[in-house]
Amino acid sequence: MSKLMKINSADNIYIVRIPLQENDRVEIDGNIYIAKKSLSFGHKVAGVSLKPGDKIIKFGVPIGSAIKHIDIGEHIHLHNMKSDYLPTYTLSDEFVKK
Repeated sequence: MSKLMKINSADNIYIVRIPLQENDRVEIDGNIYIAKKSLSFGHKVAGVSLKPGDKIIKFGVPIGSAIKHIDIGEHIHLHNMKSDYLPTYTLSDEFVKK
């Protein structure tokens, strides 16, 4: 059973479905990649090579953009992508009740 799953055929990422340990071997589109770090359930892994500005597709829709080059099999998170919808996880001053 694969440790990764693709939710939608249009996705360019895989989701960790069984936690990965550093150096685990995972198959992506018939090729074997080595996990560079441990990742828990739900984390994103690149299914294709992405360059800065490329859209990251999950559930068949763009959820963000790459901010630097991302190799196939590499972890995708806030260190290499930005949300196209939420600039931050915290509220700005304009949303704070006064």
